[in-house]
Amino acid sequence: MRLVWQARSNPLAWWWGFLTLVSGANIALWFALYGQFHGLPTGSVDGTDIELMLLLCAAYVFGCAFRSFLPRADVQRICLFDTWLSSVLVGRSVATVAEVCFAAQWAIILDQLGKMAGADTTLNAALVIVPLILIAECFSWYAVLTTNYLGNAIENSIWAVAFLLVGIALCRLLPEFQGPVRWAILIAIAGVAGYLAFLVTIDVPMYLSRWRAGLADGSKLLGLFEGLRDVSTRWVVTHDIAHWKGEIAWMSLYFSAAVWSSLALCAAYSLEDHLPRYRAEAAAVTAPSMPRLAHSPSGALSPSL
Repeated sequence: MRLVWQARSNPLAWWWGFLTLVSGANIALWFALYGQFHGLPTGSVDGTDIELMLLLCAAYVFGCAFRSFLPRADVQRICLFDTWLSSVLVGRSVATVAEVCFAAQWAIILDQLGKMAGADTTLNAALVIVPLILIAECFSWYAVLTTNYLGNAIENSIWAVAFLLVGIALCRLLPEFQGPVRWAILIAIAGVAGYLAFLVTIDVPMYLSRWRAGLADGSKLLGLFEGLRDVSTRWVVTHDIAHWKGEIAWMSLYFSAAVWSSLALCAAYSLEDHLPRYRAEAAAVTAPSMPRLAHSPSGALSPSL
């Protein structure tokens, strides 16, 4: 891989450096979590459960790091480095595994909190998140193989539906918890709202615009088998910022904030033993009450416990 294009005058070099730095920090954070929670002793979150969350988190953290080190835009077949690892087939396969694992993390944490709070809305959301993302991945592969941006628009619309359900599930949990747990849920809701706003106002409209432009230009779509060969053998190295402008915003957010949320989910899941003390119901039961006054045989008032 040649790095001669990485000059201070090239904004792509700064962007790639940002992605690389953030990804390195994310990997370090994952290893810190692994060192903290690997082989966790017995408790309501047993060793097997936390190991699964660590594994799912690792798939997302390392998958996003791989895509940061070797950025590429799938439908356009463009990349920064001339290596077979930049092929769309490799990159999209890594992305698929990572994104399904990320969805599974959300399903697990919502299931954990939903059961603790007895919230059926949250439990139902946990059941449908992974199937929705699997469907979204099918549309992503359709877009990549055929070069039809409509598939990307549908894919990201499904992500929007999935995280709308996540937001509803989190809102259902708000009255069930208090203190720092409630604040954590509020922060998560704000993050989901920001993500939905980005998808609805920027991401999906961008892909729809590209799809309409392709229709206007009469661009020829690839067949599935032709596309499979194309994603395996063709990648175009470009260091022209104009070719990457549409990708920089979503990649920067995706490989930073989204990865941080994956790490946060892993850490939050390990705290199950501590969460019951922040249940609003438990707080109401343990709240001190004023002594009740009762009449004594002599007629004087005395406290009655």
